[in-house]
Parts: sequence; C-alpha cells; structure tokens
Amino acid sequence: MFEVRKMPGLGGEKYVPYNERTGEKSIVYFTRDLSAAGLKKLYEKVCAPITGKVAVKLHTGEQHGPNIIPRPWVQELMESEFPDATIIETNTYYEGDRDSTEKHRETLKVNGWTFCPVDIMDAEGDARLPVTGGKWFTEMSVGKTLPTYDSLVTLTHFKGHVMGGFGGSNKNLGIGCASAFPGKKWIHRQAGSEDMWSIAEDELMERMTESTKATVDHFKDHITFINVMRNMSVSCDCEGVAAEPVVTPNVGIIASLDICALDTACVDLIYAMKPEDSAALRERIETRHGLRQLAYMHELGMGNTRYDLVDCDNGDVLISQQEAVAHCMPFVLE
Repeated sequence: MFEVRKMPGLGGEKYVPYNERTGEKSIVYFTRDLSAAGLKKLYEKVCAPITGKVAVKLHTGEQHGPNIIPRPWVQELMESEFPDATIIETNTYYEGDRDSTEKHRETLKVNGWTFCPVDIMDAEGDARLPVTGGKWFTEMSVGKTLPTYDSLVTLTHFKGHVMGGFGGSNKNLGIGCASAFPGKKWIHRQAGSEDMWSIAEDELMERMTESTKATVDHFKDHITFINVMRNMSVSCDCEGVAAEPVVTPNVGIIASLDICALDTACVDLIYAMKPEDSAALRERIETRHGLRQLAYMHELGMGNTRYDLVDCDNGDVLISQQEAVAHCMPFVLE
C-alpha cells in the first residue's frame, strides 16, 4: 500500500523535521471548524472507502470525562452519514469504569452513548488477526466481533497520553481494538512480569503500532481516519475527571486515508505552535518516546510522514506541508 522507508531519528524522543523525512506524500484535510458541521465536512472528504456494515471506533470515555469528542457531534455525524453504523469499543486492561462489560455498559449510559448500538467487541471473547512484518507479534488479539464489520471509521480525540506520549488514530486502534485479555496485556506487559505496565517507551510504541497494523490490514481499503484536535490535555480520556487541565490551544479537525500522515500532521501542528503553547504536550510526547509511533508506522509501510494539506475552509486550497511548517502554519494558528 505504501512504500517502506527508514526514517531518521529512530528513537521516540527526537522530533524529525520535515526536510529530513523521505518517501512519498499523502493528502491530509484540515478545518478550523470545531463543530458537528466541521466533522461532517471532513468526513465527506475521506468517506469514499466506507461501505457495507460500518463500525465507528472512538473513545467513549470514563464516566463524566470532560474532554472526549462531544456526543452531539458524533450523533449528528452518524445520523447524517451512516445511520445504521455501530460504535465499537473493548473493555479496559486497567481498573476503572470500563474494565468489565457490565461496568462498561453503565458508563456508556452515563456518558450518553445511547443513540446507536455500541458493540463491546470482547464481551464474549476475542479474534486473532495476523501482524505482517512485525518484530514483536505475529498475531494480535482483538475483540471477537471486529471481523464482522465491512468498514471502519476511526474517529479520534487527539490528546496526550500518560504512557503513549500522545493518543491519535494509532493509539485509538492499537489499544482500542485489542481485547482486554490477552491483547492489551500482550502490548503492555512483559511475559512473566508482575508489573502490568512493564513495557514502555520505544518498545511500547512498536507493540501498539503492530496491533494497529493488524486492524488496518484487515480492513484494507475500507478504513478512514479523523482526528479532533480539541481539549488536548496531556492526559488521555481514560483518566476521566482526573485528567490534567487543558493548556494547549484548540486547533481543528484533521482527516486522511493515511493513518501515518494524519497522526504526523497532528504532531507537526503541535510543534508548529508557539513554545509556550506547546510545551506541556511536547514534553509529554518526548519523555514517553511517543514520536516512535510515527517512525514505526512509516517503517511498517502503514503510510507516509510527508503530506500536502488541503485547507477545507478556503476553497479546498492545497498547501504543501513543507511550506506551511516553514511559516509556522499561520493558516492554523492565526
């Protein structure tokens, strides 16, 4: 699907400037419009592959989580664009409001995810998907019902993450589609270790990305990706009301058919901000080696780290990524 290239700065602690990247370009769409209308506008740019029985993967959040994608936006998108779709989730590996199917169902009600079916995919077990070209896995355990869907809309709240550095589409699929047991356990825990979080930094990013690759490869051309850059705490939505305060400015909504280009564009937008606006999220990304997600997706042939941006607010104007970054992306930050 994509050309496989090695990217400089293989570790996850070093940001790789655009002019040091190699490979082909993809198209990434952007809008400043943080609303249901903006979400629909971006979906319509990347909806062509979505057919048949549709799954929507998003983080529905711990109870009363303040930063998740607003439920009314999602409801309006689904009722307008794919009214028969199902939201998909899996139970959590950590203790919390969603670590059992019963508790997960109650949390869905509390957070208002009652307007459409929600499939907790590992409620009755798992399925195994092959991992091609990985160094940690040959297969990944995902929710049992994931293979029953024809298409997947990946709808992600882009934010920080306590272990991943940042949570974009890669994290949404790699962790969010893996079964609680054994999938998430395989990703997070060294065999024989009593520490359930014994894998970290580059190895964690690689294991998570290989899990994502299993899902992306399964859906082939019938998958698309949207990231919402709003309420970007350094904490993941899995921390719920305990999340750190939001100090990073809102940006907009980004979409692509290329998961690597999409997450890379979001990270580039963070690094293009004024230092005082991006410091907290950059520190979280770098100290957790989160940038390794981008390099490893590229190495596995999951997409490109170079791209052109289409500004969907100004007549779908194509702006080269290199040119935009050179000018600190004023069309985003103005």
